[in-house]
Amino acid sequence: MNRSLLVRAATAETLTDGPASLITLLADSGTTGGALTANRATLRADSPGAPPHYHSGATEMFFVLDGQLQALDGDSVVTLDTGDLLVVPPGRPHAFAPAPGAAADVLIAFSPGMNRFDYYRLLERVHLGTADIAEVRASSERFDNHYVDSPAWRAARAAATAPKDPTR
Repeated sequence: MNRSLLVRAATAETLTDGPASLITLLADSGTTGGALTANRATLRADSPGAPPHYHSGATEMFFVLDGQLQALDGDSVVTLDTGDLLVVPPGRPHAFAPAPGAAADVLIAFSPGMNRFDYYRLLERVHLGTADIAEVRASSERFDNHYVDSPAWRAARAAATAPKDPTR
C-alpha cells in the first residue's frame, strides 16, 4: 500500500453483534495492503464481549478509549482502564468484555491484517437470527478465530455477573 487510508467516523460501517455491543469497521486487510485490520468495539456494561479464542497468524491489540475492559490473557484475567494497551501474540488465548459494572470503548487492531469484516457481519447475522451459530464455528479457519475453553475466564465472568449480596 503506497497511499494513506482515511476512514471517516460518519461513513464507517457499524454492526450490532448483540444487544449490548456495536462493532465499527475501520480498516480491513484489503484496504491496508495487509498491514492491519482495525475496528472499534463499543460494549455496554451488560455485553458478554468475546469468548476465549486465539489467532494463529496475527497479533491482536486492545486500546481502551474509555471505560474498563476485563481481558483474558493466557491463563490470567486482567482489567484494563482508559488509556491501557494490551497486545496479544498469535496462539495466545484471550477474551474480553466490559469489567464488572463498567462499559468499555475499545480500539482493536490485528497485525498483520486479516480479512475480518465478513466475520463481524456473520456475528451480526447470528444476532439478527438470519444465520446460525454453527456458521461461526465452521468459519474458524477462514477467519483465524479458534475458540477454546478457559476456566479462568469462566470464573471471572461468573463473578462479574453474580448477583450482589445487599448485606455485604
